[in-house]
Amino acid sequence: MEKGGIPVNSGGSYTDAVRDAAARALWEVENVLFCVPDELWNRAYCEMPIWKHAYHMLHSLDQWYINPMRYTQPPFHEKDLHNLDAPSGRQLSRADVIRYLHGVKAKINAYNATLTDAMLLEAPPDCEWTRFTLILSQFRHLHSHMGMLMGFIIADTGQWPGVLGLTRPIPDGEFGTFF
Repeated sequence: MEKGGIPVNSGGSYTDAVRDAAARALWEVENVLFCVPDELWNRAYCEMPIWKHAYHMLHSLDQWYINPMRYTQPPFHEKDLHNLDAPSGRQLSRADVIRYLHGVKAKINAYNATLTDAMLLEAPPDCEWTRFTLILSQFRHLHSHMGMLMGFIIADTGQWPGVLGLTRPIPDGEFGTFF
């Protein structure tokens, strides 16, 4: 159901819709990460392990969602750790990736809480793109990689990780759920 082009459950503003979409997407990300069986965590797909696909997805979200021109790498990051075209000297555990996700999630939630509808059409400092463009591009990138991760899981387990859509309530901490 829509009201003026905005989903009713979003609260009535574009920023409310962004906050709702981000909360749903971030729950789905965490759920998919918990759905990766341990034996697949280091298995290579497209010549890179699942953990690296997951880190690449989160790193992009971290760097590009708010302002890519004023970004600081996470303290554990090293050259090419996020690059799906280059091998890494370091390996990340599921706990490392989940910890990073929680930091990214906190940063995005704090940022989203400051947004107004007018701000969405403005570019952040030193950036050529509007906030809305950055956010939408990250939803696109995020869900491209989520589709790949889900495909890897489904191909190997025959199980489909749960997603929320617009109508399911966001579960409170129930991760590792499948349909």
